[in-house]
Amino acid sequence: MRYSRVCLKAFGYTLPDEVVTTDELERRLAPAYERLRLPAGRLELMTGIRERRFYPPGTRPGQVSIESGRRAIAAAGIDPSHIGALVHGSVCRDFLEPATACGVHHALGLPESCLIYDASNACLGILTGMLQVANMIELGQIRAGLVVGTEDGRPLVETTVERLNTDAAIDRREIKQYVASLTIGSGSVAVLLCDEALSQKRHRLLGGAVVANTAEHGLCQSEGLETFMRTDSEQLMRAGVATGARTFELFLKELGWSRGDVSKTICHQVGVAHRKLLFEQLGLSESLDFSTFETLGNTGAAALPMTMAIAAEQGHFAAGDRVAMLGIGSGINCQMLGVEW
Repeated sequence: MRYSRVCLKAFGYTLPDEVVTTDELERRLAPAYERLRLPAGRLELMTGIRERRFYPPGTRPGQVSIESGRRAIAAAGIDPSHIGALVHGSVCRDFLEPATACGVHHALGLPESCLIYDASNACLGILTGMLQVANMIELGQIRAGLVVGTEDGRPLVETTVERLNTDAAIDRREIKQYVASLTIGSGSVAVLLCDEALSQKRHRLLGGAVVANTAEHGLCQSEGLETFMRTDSEQLMRAGVATGARTFELFLKELGWSRGDVSKTICHQVGVAHRKLLFEQLGLSESLDFSTFETLGNTGAAALPMTMAIAAEQGHFAAGDRVAMLGIGSGINCQMLGVEW
């Protein structure tokens, strides 16, 4: 897919105030660690995640998404009447119905003509929303669109800790499928895309490639964030990276780039082992990458775009940089997008 008139206009993001270190999480897991004779420090050593953040108990994702949306609109400096689509793309949502996008749309005061809906695609929900909004802009159906999402990892992490501490049937082998749940953090991001006529900076969304390797859809499954998520972490990492490598080749071909043309990268934020293997398989240097998993953990669908927002805020990108957004999510789905900064 290619775009000729779509720009990334602005980001807005919102982080929780409460920080939970991995050391603290392991202290909470003391009963499980003692029962299974696991060494302290294991979780951070395996993942590279030092801490993550949580919203207060009872926080509804839509309420935080409203704040992120407001920040993106303010940063964009455009009239909200130009926004013709709103997509809420996080795993977390307020209700089964109506769409979380409804409350966000109302609070932001967007026009009645705005197309609104939720998009669910595991850790790629917000990137999926970006593709859909970009398509509408490219077709001339809308002038601008807002994609937003908020992930609240507290319920999943706390439920996982409780189960590991109390379920004596879980042994050292079975505990592996719960490790990924302990890496989850919370965060919120909004991305505003627009037609080039509305953008002065013109960070151009050039296009990208997608691959759906659905033969591996059973490697990570969750019945809900307040229940449990079971993940074959090692196999998911290997299958995901292999799928990512195939997607990257298609991505380069579609955009007419070589590996040497990639100036910067932003990946889905999983952990240190995942990033190392991914860059080895892609034939890229890890020095190109900007990461946040060390202090934010895996924030689901918000992870990649929120990391890009933080990178932009910290001046990580220079004019003319070619930025590769490398999205890999359970399913297994890959979506990789290219931006000319």
